[in-house]
Amino acid sequence: MRAIIDLRTNRKEELVDITARVEQAVLESGVRDGLVSVYAQGATAAIMIQENWDASVPTDVVNFLAKIIPPGVWLHDQQDNNGDAHIKAGLFGPSESIPIIGGRLGLSTWQGIFLCEFDGPRSSRRVVCTMLGERE
Repeated sequence: MRAIIDLRTNRKEELVDITARVEQAVLESGVRDGLVSVYAQGATAAIMIQENWDASVPTDVVNFLAKIIPPGVWLHDQQDNNGDAHIKAGLFGPSESIPIIGGRLGLSTWQGIFLCEFDGPRSSRRVVCTMLGERE
């Protein structure tokens, strides 16, 4: 089973909580026990599992990355001025696998799934959710 999540981003760098949309894709798939692969299409986006209770955590992540991987100093910036976005996306990677347990995401209480936008804003970002496992 596969579902596509289409979304738009609003800032150059942000973490967008997509947990509810991935959960909905899992529910609609009917998979009771298995895995969901969550994959961000694009070389300047990533997927991260992080705390989603306190909104300061995603902001802290973005601020930390801006300090250690600043824009404007990379060879790739001569092409399209987004060398830092490629490095950040590469560090986190385009995908995460999450267990499906009893038809629900196997995340802990405070975990959420985030699309990491490092080269926005974008009118369209796509996340591919692939569910594998036993169905009802």
